[in-house]
Amino acid sequence: MLPARYAPVLFGFILSGLMSLVVSGISTFRAIGLGGDFLHFWLSAWVAAWAVAFPLVLVVAPFTRRVVQRLVQQDQ
Repeated sequence: MLPARYAPVLFGFILSGLMSLVVSGISTFRAIGLGGDFLHFWLSAWVAAWAVAFPLVLVVAPFTRRVVQRLVQQDQ
């Protein structure tokens, strides 16, 4: 188990991995279809996308939290 202070990084790691997996899968399918090399191209695209997505999530998360805080009503 990791200490609680790592929760935001772990959340970003898992979220970026899942989202990049889905998006790269859809993009790969649209580009080449379900041919014999689909899995190879998908996994290759996923690794590249995750390498970009994870650091990007860590950078944009604080900005996104501030935007969300301004868009929702705070409990009194």
